[in-house]
Amino acid sequence: MALAGLVLTPEGLRPGRLYFSERVEAFEPAPVEGPYILPGFIDLHVHGGAGREAMEGEEAVRTLARFHLGHGTTALLPTTVTAPPEDILRALEGIRRAMEAGRGEARILGAHLEGPFISPRRLGAQPPFPREPDLELMAAFLEAAPVRVVTLAPELPGALDLIRFLSSRGVRPQVGHTEASYREALLALEAGATGFTHLYNAMPPLHHRHPGPVGLALERGGYAEAIPDGLHVDPAALRLALKCIPGLYFVSDAVAAAGMPDGPYALGRHRVEKRGEGVWLGESLAGSTLTLDQALRNLVAFGLSLEEAARRLSTVPARYLGLRDLGEIAPGKLADLVVLDERLRVLEVYLGGERVFGAAQTG
Repeated sequence: MALAGLVLTPEGLRPGRLYFSERVEAFEPAPVEGPYILPGFIDLHVHGGAGREAMEGEEAVRTLARFHLGHGTTALLPTTVTAPPEDILRALEGIRRAMEAGRGEARILGAHLEGPFISPRRLGAQPPFPREPDLELMAAFLEAAPVRVVTLAPELPGALDLIRFLSSRGVRPQVGHTEASYREALLALEAGATGFTHLYNAMPPLHHRHPGPVGLALERGGYAEAIPDGLHVDPAALRLALKCIPGLYFVSDAVAAAGMPDGPYALGRHRVEKRGEGVWLGESLAGSTLTLDQALRNLVAFGLSLEEAARRLSTVPARYLGLRDLGEIAPGKLADLVVLDERLRVLEVYLGGERVFGAAQTG
């Protein structure tokens, strides 16, 4: 199969023809016109969409994966919320079954476990079931599904041992939903923490005498995730993080309300309300309604080039998880592609070379 247009190659956006089957075969430079052809987006923090959320089990996970696929997200980590252990175990088992059964939806890469090992003082919109770190319980979670990322508060008793345990199992521990001081967050990095969850949100704000996790991330963070919906973080703060953190990547943190009309929706055992573009628990933000195609448009509006915005939605998260086959358009990589018009609206989505959304734009 071939597509013609402006292709985001490792060397940048180039006009030409892209040839692919399941994998990318070749790129042929040519003076052609056409749509933008980008690597499929990779969302490492997504709770739900289309009225369903990951805590509900297999069918809900597959529903949210289909919904986000139509918005250019070709791979994702369904994300849990803080809940009683039995609820989390059921959710993880549903994620595992969806991974095994999935076809026709975004690739499910594993799970992002957000909580329950988080600070009771920084729950944000997380349901009120935080726990102190527990290696035995964490081992049970890892048995239930391939957990790839865990958000935790490093100041909790036993958190550093948990970080070391996760690192030894190839899981990425992230600092988030935390009251940690700069020193406590630094100890987490030294123990093996690899990133920061929704940077700036659910953690102490940056202060010149108490820099906290935000200051540590800006000073020496290798990777961090942020939510570019224009509500969670001011664009200026995102631009600052981009100057400081080489591996800053962007996530949706979308909840069940994404793609749905205003009204109440589940967030674990909470009921939250979608009002306009935001989702709220009282007056607190409760996840987002963001999709990654809208994130791309937002980032370009915030001042990023299309190339950089696209890479921070695909290449950087792929590198963070160590995914060699995804995140780039290059020979041998899986042909997970999103095709966009001049307004950056999704025209087509390809998964492993198969068109799964939109009408063909061949050339």
